[in-house]
Amino acid sequence: MPEEQNGVSLFGRTLDLVDGDPMEEIFALNLGDFISEYLISDDLANKIGSDIRSKSEKLTSQLKELISIYSLDNTLKVLGFNSKEEYVIYNAIAKTLTQILDIDACHIYLTKEFAREFQNSDKDLPLVGTSLDFEYNIYDKDLGYKLSRKNLAVNAFKHIKTIEIENVSESELFKPIKELDEEKVKSALAVPMHNNANIVGVVVIENYKLKKIKKVYIKLLESIAGLFGTSLSLQKSIDETQELLEDEAASVPELQHQRAELTALIGDLGDYQQAFVEKLVKAVDEKGQYKVAHSQNVAKLAKKICNQLKLNEKTTDLIYYAGLLQNIGRITLPEALFASDKKLTKDEWEKLQNHPNVGVNLLMNINFLSEVIPYIHYHKERWDGRGEPEGLKGNSIPLGSRIIAVADAYSAMISDRAYRKAMSKEQAIDIIKEESGAKWDPLVVDALLDVLRKSK
Repeated sequence: MPEEQNGVSLFGRTLDLVDGDPMEEIFALNLGDFISEYLISDDLANKIGSDIRSKSEKLTSQLKELISIYSLDNTLKVLGFNSKEEYVIYNAIAKTLTQILDIDACHIYLTKEFAREFQNSDKDLPLVGTSLDFEYNIYDKDLGYKLSRKNLAVNAFKHIKTIEIENVSESELFKPIKELDEEKVKSALAVPMHNNANIVGVVVIENYKLKKIKKVYIKLLESIAGLFGTSLSLQKSIDETQELLEDEAASVPELQHQRAELTALIGDLGDYQQAFVEKLVKAVDEKGQYKVAHSQNVAKLAKKICNQLKLNEKTTDLIYYAGLLQNIGRITLPEALFASDKKLTKDEWEKLQNHPNVGVNLLMNINFLSEVIPYIHYHKERWDGRGEPEGLKGNSIPLGSRIIAVADAYSAMISDRAYRKAMSKEQAIDIIKEESGAKWDPLVVDALLDVLRKSK
């Protein structure tokens, strides 16, 4: 489980958090607040309050409401496939992880309990996804691992811990699978996919040269593995709940037990979502070559601007989270692109210019972040209508996007980067003023200046 589990609702957080970490309480689920705020509809509340008379009917209605919200269509959209052909989505996940982590290959293995349609596999941990491209159906090869064997993936799975091999030629744990071109592997790392309830599989990442994976990337991979492990466990619990609801003989204690199991997993999912965003933001800043916590600084400054403009708490919180995640698209771009002090090629420039669109595509698949998408998507627009991606102008640009644009620009100017030194605050303010009414909303610029004056 993630280290920090503070159990607060989305809009109940404050900026003054433990150790100054602004991601500490993000999207954690306090089940009482969460169910009343987000899950239980007015209609269901009325039913529970008046129409439902028996305890069994009440429990049944609550369970139906929970599984309708946490069904496959409303979570990560990557679980519970009906055929092996649908497992290609795991290939896409593996490919994305190679981009995020700057590695050469990634393979995903699940237990047969969680790998549907692999029940006849000869392996205890069949391969369900790989970043490599093949001309044939890789699943016909029945690749994977037996738990009786001693190797990297099995050890990580059995001991439920991350294991890294910096040089596979010096380790007896790495047993190459020929079909996965693992004879070329020089270094490797395995991360178990698990939560409190289950261990569901393992992710293996590989490099074709000696390369130690950065700690910030390992932490991100561990949070992703936890998120998937919890999501798979939640889907299994949903399936069991549906079966129980179809059983007319189901007793009240059985329904109560299932409700406890389901709500516990929902709480765990919130914790893992929180950990995922924490680690994602840190990895984005690492890859972007910021020498400070740029995303966190943008979010804090955006929040202060919101307070200066007297925006309501919910809007302020959404803008705060959007500020944290406004550069999320950078996570799938090569780290070398940010480290170079040379002039960018046209292709490299286009990649950087388009990074908000990459970020939106990532966010669209993480439904618990969906409300911040518009603010992120349009934060590269300009007040004069000459921005990207749609050339929106003036007040047609979401206010949250206009706030993030100013906070991001100012924070970037006063930060050291790989290719330039930080500007002075006075220089940055002069540039912001000069571009007010062209790049940036004058109202937001004025609010920024007020915030900076107050902070002196």
